[in-house]
Amino acid sequence: MPLIDLAAFVILVAVCAYGVLAGADFGGGVWDLFAHGPRKKEQRAAIARAMAPVWEANHVWLIFVIVLLFTALPGAFALLVTALFIPFHLALVGIVLRGAAFVFRAHAPRAAAGTGEVSRFSRHTGVIFGVASTVTPLLMGMALGSVSAGRIETSPPGTAPVADSLAWLSPMALFTGLLALALCAYVAAVFLAWESQVRGDTGLTEDFRHRALRTGGVVVALTVCVIPLLAHEAPSLARALFTVRAFPVVLTGGVAALVAGFALLRRHLHLARIATVVQIAALLGGWGLAQYPYVLYPSLTLAQAAAPDTTLRFLLASLPFAALLLGPSLWLLFRVFKQRDRLRE
Repeated sequence: MPLIDLAAFVILVAVCAYGVLAGADFGGGVWDLFAHGPRKKEQRAAIARAMAPVWEANHVWLIFVIVLLFTALPGAFALLVTALFIPFHLALVGIVLRGAAFVFRAHAPRAAAGTGEVSRFSRHTGVIFGVASTVTPLLMGMALGSVSAGRIETSPPGTAPVADSLAWLSPMALFTGLLALALCAYVAAVFLAWESQVRGDTGLTEDFRHRALRTGGVVVALTVCVIPLLAHEAPSLARALFTVRAFPVVLTGGVAALVAGFALLRRHLHLARIATVVQIAALLGGWGLAQYPYVLYPSLTLAQAAAPDTTLRFLLASLPFAALLLGPSLWLLFRVFKQRDRLRE
């Protein structure tokens, strides 16, 4: 396997990890914003409890992707950050705002409990947290959709990158953004339903289970809308999804979606959780395989955007050491905080 293909595979794996883990975090913020019903406070408390150990830790995967991208594919990185300057920076602002709002809301009541001013401040920060959690995955999905639509083109060699600054506002990009948002809300609802079931809270379990089922229907509807847009705006990608390379992964995602839906209906929430993870990973993995060998269709391939082999060798040789640091650290993080929650109960 060429070095750049191996580096691209690692980037795709990291994108899948970010899509599942950070997607659940963003979706938690969506449900926090739209919490309703007699258990509204309990719903928000469950979301905060589930996110507390990892509310910003999951963004390590985004940092990992960015570092790999500008190291292994500097040509593609330069073009992407130029063409998608606006959505990328708005998404960055959203990530910062949601993290800050989550912390302020969590600690403000304890700083001066019982005052009306703090209660209003808490409500305001809660709205910021929810809105930022909703807008950020929407923008990221729109950026991904603009790449899929092939609206970002390279510039002549030796010149500064030139690209359509409004590529992220195409119909394909807009519907991809909505689909990304719906998927985040769906993943979060499934995860929260499972965590509530583990805790033995039947009411919250049913609240989040019903939301997962409804959001799953929205995902199906948006997918139906995206398919003809994909065939119209990105016919090469649409055809590539049905090649021997990508179709088995796409089919796996479709089967996983059906299994997740069945498991939700039958209240087998552990199975639904596993199937949902497979569904999201297969969706992103199938997209990446369909894009291959292009980074930006039809004008920039992996080989054209790749860094020198010396850089790629050093990058790939350092990855096992990074995994030895990152893997145990994340495992310990989950282990300590989840165990602490169980002991408190």
